[in-house]
Amino acid sequence: MKSIAQIAAQLQGYDPQALSAAAVNDFLARLVEPVQQTEAVAIFDALDRVLAQDMVSPISVPPHDNSAMDGYAFDSAQLKPGAALALDVVGTALAGKAWHGTVGAGQCVKIMTGAIMPAGLDTVVPQEFTQAAGDSRIAIPPGLLRPGDNRRLKGEDLHEGMPALQCGDRLTPAACGLVASLGIASVPVVRKLRVAFFSTGDEILSVGDAPREGAVYDSNRYTVFGLLRRLGCEVIDLGVVRDEPALLEAAFRDAAARADAIITSGGVSVGEADYTKAMMKKLGDVAFWKIAMRPGRPMAVGRIGPAILFGLPGNPVAVMVTFLAFVRPALLRMMGCTADQPPLLKARSQETIRKKAGRTEYQRGRVTTAADGSLQVRTTGNQGSGVLSSMVQANGLIVLHHEQGNVAIDDEVDVMMFEGVI
Repeated sequence: MKSIAQIAAQLQGYDPQALSAAAVNDFLARLVEPVQQTEAVAIFDALDRVLAQDMVSPISVPPHDNSAMDGYAFDSAQLKPGAALALDVVGTALAGKAWHGTVGAGQCVKIMTGAIMPAGLDTVVPQEFTQAAGDSRIAIPPGLLRPGDNRRLKGEDLHEGMPALQCGDRLTPAACGLVASLGIASVPVVRKLRVAFFSTGDEILSVGDAPREGAVYDSNRYTVFGLLRRLGCEVIDLGVVRDEPALLEAAFRDAAARADAIITSGGVSVGEADYTKAMMKKLGDVAFWKIAMRPGRPMAVGRIGPAILFGLPGNPVAVMVTFLAFVRPALLRMMGCTADQPPLLKARSQETIRKKAGRTEYQRGRVTTAADGSLQVRTTGNQGSGVLSSMVQANGLIVLHHEQGNVAIDDEVDVMMFEGVI
């Protein structure tokens, strides 16, 4: 396990007072490690969990050649260029059980979607493309089919003994369906990541407290809770902790004993009355950063005991942005997830955006589809780090990169979409 100083020494040009967003993610990738404990869960409980080992298919999928259509199965050797084909129907193959009759020249079998292809037959003509040619007789127009059309091959999806899913895959609805298609009832997954979080500050009110002058209701607990739940973490809510050394020490020790990661909001910027930073220094190996970004400049990162610490700013939007940009990728790594981050999308800006080079900006935006089918985006108004309503109105973050300058109307910008995250 490397110390904060050892990790910092590995990063070229590391400056905790002016850290780029890219350097933050590089640092965190070196700091965090996947949890090792695993468990088996039923498929219905496996959604969004991370696979703990490769899943090898015990069967071929499909297990036999079968029809992709309702229609008529026949031997394609009977097809002649430019000529219609007339066939006698000698039986019906239903899905779920094999048809064991024999089919000779000039004959076919009526077949349902998913039914096993009878021996010797390799092609299916869809029912709607045939013409009646008498009792139990059909005609197939010329030039309609090629050999093998509308036949699903055995193992077309998966071959027996081949990996169906890989260790580190996050189990999506499609992946859960794939597991079920193999007849597997339970899945080996990495245990849920345990994350403790609390808000700090004497100015913070909990929901239900009476209003008082100079105080604000805490929204960060609820946004962080939602972000963690969406990620599939086991959430440990420690509430609001006052700016008192004894209370802060108790909260940090409790969190470190119970969780893999600790998230705090508030108390990491310069402030005479904040004891949070002092307690972090006392109890752990922690770096305090000023990140070249907007919103969300101050951040603390390190370890308290075995737990990874993420000390986020206090302003509501800054909390969400730093979580999405830095904490979420780090937590996914701790969960054992090997999937890449969702790609940034390109959209044309519908307005001029002022931006200074030398910092990364995350502006709240609303992405829509233009008449020509391209994506377009505009900001959701006031971009202040305490304006949570503009985050609600947004469906993504406009990511203006470190070296990027002002944006003109119709310039392309990168967008980090919220769907499935917020």
